[in-house]
Amino acid sequence: MPAGPVLGTLEGRDRLIGVQHSIRRVITASRRVAIVAVGCFLLWLVLAVQLFMYVDPLSVHRTDAVIMLGGSAEERLPEARKLQQELQIPVLVLSNTETKGNAKADEACDDAAFPNAELVCFRPEGMDTRGESKAIARLIELNRWHSVSVVTSSYHVARAGLLIGQCTTAEVQVVASHPDLSPAQWLGRFVIETGGLLDVTFRPECGSAGADVRIEKKIG
Repeated sequence: MPAGPVLGTLEGRDRLIGVQHSIRRVITASRRVAIVAVGCFLLWLVLAVQLFMYVDPLSVHRTDAVIMLGGSAEERLPEARKLQQELQIPVLVLSNTETKGNAKADEACDDAAFPNAELVCFRPEGMDTRGESKAIARLIELNRWHSVSVVTSSYHVARAGLLIGQCTTAEVQVVASHPDLSPAQWLGRFVIETGGLLDVTFRPECGSAGADVRIEKKIG
């Protein structure tokens, strides 16, 4: 009896079994990759919530000036004024950017008479946090301030505090205001600020000035 057809059938079955095993290995590996990816995403999400949404609830104290960073002025300016009033901080400093999101702060600067012992307005180079950090360091030096309170949105606190701390040795107390954002908007901010933190960590603005930077929650 010829053996050729039987051998051919066995070889075909072995190849089929081998293909099936390869497919199973690929599926198993894909599942492991997916599990690791989901785990990494969830870990990043938890860290992002802690870094950009719910900052550490440290106490706040009186400083030489309170500084509002540019943008989201409808949210940040009331917090800066509240902080100034409650802690009796003598000087309010506003970033004057002439941008849509900063309209309330820009109006306060436009309506004020200068020189003004209680209000300082400055226009940052580049209209970004890096420019603001350099301008704040210069103001601290010129006015011989030993400490400042910086008000910005909670998602921006970590990056702003790190940048300003790279440019001055004064004590920087960062106070967070809390924006009303949708889940999708928060997720977008988490992505942007994660990239921003990595950028300022590996590409510092002024080098490390050794500042004492404290992160605070919204008061009240």
